[in-house]
Amino acid sequence: MDKKILCVLAGYDDNTEQHLAAMQNKLYEKGFVGTHTKDLPQHITLGTLSVEKETELINLVIRVSQEIKPIDITFNHIGIFNGSNVLFVAPDPNSNLFKLKESFGESYNWTPHTTMLIDKPENIYAALPALAGNFKSFQGSIQNIHLYEFWPSRHILSRTFIK
Repeated sequence: MDKKILCVLAGYDDNTEQHLAAMQNKLYEKGFVGTHTKDLPQHITLGTLSVEKETELINLVIRVSQEIKPIDITFNHIGIFNGSNVLFVAPDPNSNLFKLKESFGESYNWTPHTTMLIDKPENIYAALPALAGNFKSFQGSIQNIHLYEFWPSRHILSRTFIK
């Protein structure tokens, strides 16, 4: 990809991060590698913007992190989208999650999710039973915001929400 972009990511508390990473690692252990960026924390993407907006976005991330409290969520879903190229785990959306999202862009037609695997459809279909076989609903918390530039990935900023 030639064009660089900025991405705002909602990050999790340590337990949620570890739980989601363990789910993803089980896929890796079964030989599902995928094409997604692997050196990122588990996250929900809140928005993408032009790199020309970096300073403005840094200030917005700082401001939002000072205004938002941690958001409790329940992961109840797994799914596939984007032409069957993405396998994900998703929380039930709630008003606080939508409010956070709308700080960084419209929430219309937005599905909050954490990507487990990006790959060809046949690999996604093969990985689905491996993810679904052990999936149980679980509680988590969104506690921070990360700002990254892509590609290659460059971490710009992380901010923890007020308690």
